[in-house]
Amino acid sequence: MSQQLMKDALEYHALPVPGKISIELSKPASTQRHLAMAYSPGVAEPCLEIARDPALAYRYTGKGNSVAVISNGSAVLGLGNLGALPSKPVMEGKALLFKRFADINAIDVLVDTQDVDTFVTCVRAIACTYGGINLEDIKAPECFEIEQRLQALCDIPIFHDDQHGTAIVTAAGLINALAVQEKALSDATIVCLGAGAAAVACMKLLLEMGADPSRMLMLDRQGVIHSGREHLSEQKALFAVDTDKRTLEDAMVDADVFIGLSGPDLVTQDMVLSMAPRPVIFACSNPHPEIQRELALAARSDLVMATGRSDYPNQVNNVLGFPFIFRGALDVRASAINEAMKIAAVHALAELAREPVPESVLDAYSLVELQFGPDYILPKPMDPRLMPIIAPAVARAAIASGVARAPLDEDYEEQLWGGVGMGADRNWR
Repeated sequence: MSQQLMKDALEYHALPVPGKISIELSKPASTQRHLAMAYSPGVAEPCLEIARDPALAYRYTGKGNSVAVISNGSAVLGLGNLGALPSKPVMEGKALLFKRFADINAIDVLVDTQDVDTFVTCVRAIACTYGGINLEDIKAPECFEIEQRLQALCDIPIFHDDQHGTAIVTAAGLINALAVQEKALSDATIVCLGAGAAAVACMKLLLEMGADPSRMLMLDRQGVIHSGREHLSEQKALFAVDTDKRTLEDAMVDADVFIGLSGPDLVTQDMVLSMAPRPVIFACSNPHPEIQRELALAARSDLVMATGRSDYPNQVNNVLGFPFIFRGALDVRASAINEAMKIAAVHALAELAREPVPESVLDAYSLVELQFGPDYILPKPMDPRLMPIIAPAVARAAIASGVARAPLDEDYEEQLWGGVGMGADRNWR
């Protein structure tokens, strides 16, 4: 990052007021009567109603349109274990994205502990405040246990975006990249460099969607995760295969797909050349990918490539997923975000990229043309169709899979086209 960009980033966060989020009032508070309704004595009535029926919290409070973005700062972006307080700018940024893209009121909650039991106990105790919880920047393997335990203890969605948000957007892009290359997921040989939270979630979701486990190779710092290795974690053991391949160079030979969730400059041009005809590369280490796009395309003209960078085509960006996934989950009061909802989001996102691109999106990115193909396999984050297409798909999947606790209004999609999230009771008046 240049000196000027660092200076600009600090000024952006500091001025005109510190931070990136604030609280606004949703009810009038300009008269004595307003204050009497908002607090004492009027507030007693909704309190008594909620004590009688806890579900009425969705009618009388903002619970149904609220998400807590919770972290202990143990894996902050690519910066490592900075701790809870230094992670606050990231969590505020995530809250900003929830509001900007899906009109969800999100607030950052920092839990200053890296003890799993303490973290789970703390989050469980405050969970009733919110309609959903977005876990963020928690290191592996603790993140797997934390999410699993919290989902078992809480009756609201617990979603670790570093795992599932990445997996959903990656899967959507991969489906489309394979379509461009005239290949099927079930037939693809997939190499995944990285075995952390995002990598494990990506590979699990691809397996759910029909990838062949015998044709999937995952690598960590010690090389290929194979059946002869000892002392594998529970998550890594899921991907141990019987193979004589040991290195990334070995694994890349005849691979159809490379997915990188690791570090910069780990893939060479020779490795790209050794891949199968019409390969797909997702080099998602950010900001420096596993191989620079220019080098990869110089090696192979038949390549479809995605990265995590916004200055290249085909950015794998979590903002394409989590705001709209939570929007759909909140609007049917889902108790979880399950596999059916994730897969519904994948297909909705993938199918959107195959539709004609509206002029507003072209204008936002100063483009003359954009159509489905090697350089456009995922929608752009500023596409106004994301919420009204993904959120209903997720909501319908929640209903079909039995985790929804509220129906959808007949005009739900129309309301989303207007940019209005539902969240609370739609008929409270």
